[in-house]
Amino acid sequence: MINRYTKGLIIALLACFGPLAAHAQYETKADSVAASDLYYEIGQEVLKATKVVTQARDQFEIAANLNPENIWANYMTGKTYLETVHKERASKYFKRVYELDPNFRYDLLYSIGRAYQYGLNFEEALHYFNLYKEKTLSDVNYRGKDKVQLAEVERRIQECQNGAEYIKNPKHYAIVNVSEKVNSPWLDYAPVVNADETVMIFTTRRQEDNLNENVDEDNFYFEDIFISEKGENGEWSSAKNLGVPVNDEFHNSNLALSADGQTLFVYRYDNGGDIFFSTKEPDGSWSYPEPLNKYINSSFAEKSVSMSPDGQLLFYSSNRPGGLGGIDIYVSTKDANGEWGRSKNLGPIINTKFDDESPFIHHDGKTLYFSTKGRKGMGGYDIFKSEYDSVAGEWTEPVNIGYPINTPDNDVFFVATKDGERGYYASVREDGQGYTDIYMVNFLEEEVAAKPVLAKKEEPKREEPKKEEPKKQEEKPVEAPKALQPVTLTIRVSDNATGRPLPANINLRKLSNNQVAGKESIEEGIYQFTIVNKEPTEMMLSIEKDGYMFKNFRLTLPASTEEAQHISRNVELDMLRVGLSSVLRNIYFDFDKATFQKNSFDELNKLERLLNENPDIVVEISGHTDNIGGAAYNKQLSQLRADAVVNYVVQKGISKARVIAKGYGEERPLASNDDEKEGRMLNRRVEFKVLSKGGTASADIK
Repeated sequence: MINRYTKGLIIALLACFGPLAAHAQYETKADSVAASDLYYEIGQEVLKATKVVTQARDQFEIAANLNPENIWANYMTGKTYLETVHKERASKYFKRVYELDPNFRYDLLYSIGRAYQYGLNFEEALHYFNLYKEKTLSDVNYRGKDKVQLAEVERRIQECQNGAEYIKNPKHYAIVNVSEKVNSPWLDYAPVVNADETVMIFTTRRQEDNLNENVDEDNFYFEDIFISEKGENGEWSSAKNLGVPVNDEFHNSNLALSADGQTLFVYRYDNGGDIFFSTKEPDGSWSYPEPLNKYINSSFAEKSVSMSPDGQLLFYSSNRPGGLGGIDIYVSTKDANGEWGRSKNLGPIINTKFDDESPFIHHDGKTLYFSTKGRKGMGGYDIFKSEYDSVAGEWTEPVNIGYPINTPDNDVFFVATKDGERGYYASVREDGQGYTDIYMVNFLEEEVAAKPVLAKKEEPKREEPKKEEPKKQEEKPVEAPKALQPVTLTIRVSDNATGRPLPANINLRKLSNNQVAGKESIEEGIYQFTIVNKEPTEMMLSIEKDGYMFKNFRLTLPASTEEAQHISRNVELDMLRVGLSSVLRNIYFDFDKATFQKNSFDELNKLERLLNENPDIVVEISGHTDNIGGAAYNKQLSQLRADAVVNYVVQKGISKARVIAKGYGEERPLASNDDEKEGRMLNRRVEFKVLSKGGTASADIK
């Protein structure tokens, strides 16, 4: 455990060196090399003294960027990124290592492939995995510890092929951050809800309201179980600590909540990891957690659990011997005495030779959601579902619930609501506030093309003699309406200065619900999206490229019609350079305040990523207002808003010396303040400007 004093010393040490690296102007290459070596050693010391991988990673990254030829600093930066969040960033540093020495490690090509896989860049990942595969096939006698076996490489190749298929055909899910009242800048995960969806219980490692003021060895606060309740207005209340006796000063995490909300299952580290349960008392408090019986808990680890809505079945995971893989899913039935009976392995239809985890039995009593590293996944754990066929007495073949819920990282602890229209899980996403946030998933109806209406056939009538009548013009059969044809959006990304095409990270999603659109790469710098919508739809297009200013902008796609529609857009990206200025238009504040609205976090996280991936730049974040109100007040408000942006990226690990906040108030309008839509709204903004690059500030910037 790290107490506040020890943590303060570590932070003070790092604070002394971090800003120095950002502003240092080393006169010779030898000075940069020496500074790089120093930061590398600090990173190694942090790893030896603590388990704070993120802080060690920050030091390695500074070292790698001070001296890009520091091969160990680059390797350790990539390695520690793969061990933490933003795993896709590892590719940049592993590729540097490969360029410096292709033989530095035997598995280097494999590591590059893994980083690209995490970043959803399956084309590049497959390229490097296949290079590594060729290497191992041509050198079958190598037996070093840094060799990844061919079977594992083949699995990664299959995962990338699966991922490319899933991303091209995303499921119709709307994934929405549940609330800033529930989520925090820290780790929030493992949400569970009762049947009527009025209570949410989850695990968090936040500082606020934690029962332990100290942090654990990894520099995160200890796990505590929190609760939030949904009010009559349909909004979640501010989350609060569930308190003792469920929580204590050490790690406490929730696993499941019964349908009636009266029984909470929790995980404790006793006996290798056991499942406990607590019941809700009449006064609203929770009882002291008690362990489940010997037929559930063992001397091995039991890490997840779910109880059927009738309370008669208990599904859980365990790594006990006798299973089909490392972790298997089991079920126990309650006997006539109300005790849990001997457990039964769910068998090969559900379990695989890999790990199978986090079962959730739906409120219908027959649909099982679970996570597995086996089957047709994208990497890590993927979420699957299966239904129990009571007639056949077995489970149906599990189905991957698809992208964008599933990713190449671990996707676990998914729960669905009683009506089956929503689900909850934790993820690291663009609009998140912290490391992991809790999200609600809405299962949308598929946008389908209109079905043709066939002309009605009349029954043949018996012919009867009738008088001759004038011939009528034959009626034409009713024409079936044509199916709705997709709208195809083609985006061409290029360098604004040279016009050359740029391969970029690009995605398109609906603004109303964050539903993502399927993407296909046509050729370098050209991407295509195909969308079918019954109504005009406002979308958010996001484009990022290392070394360039990112762009987020809105566009409205027309409704699909009976005729195919094709739309093309050219997007020019500006390379980061001293003096470059850009408006961050998607950072929103509450009226007359410096608090972010929830739609701001997407832009803020992209800003943090840009600063992280370009560690040699120093920038100004400037706040601007319209002319409503007094000039002095507007200047103060604009400063507070600029400070809020700076504080956000600093909290994410960016050195404060690299981001300077400046409030200009109403001094620098972009348009006339006489009009709201075309004037004042444009003037209320936050801007980004590059002040220096590579430690050299521009002389004309005041």
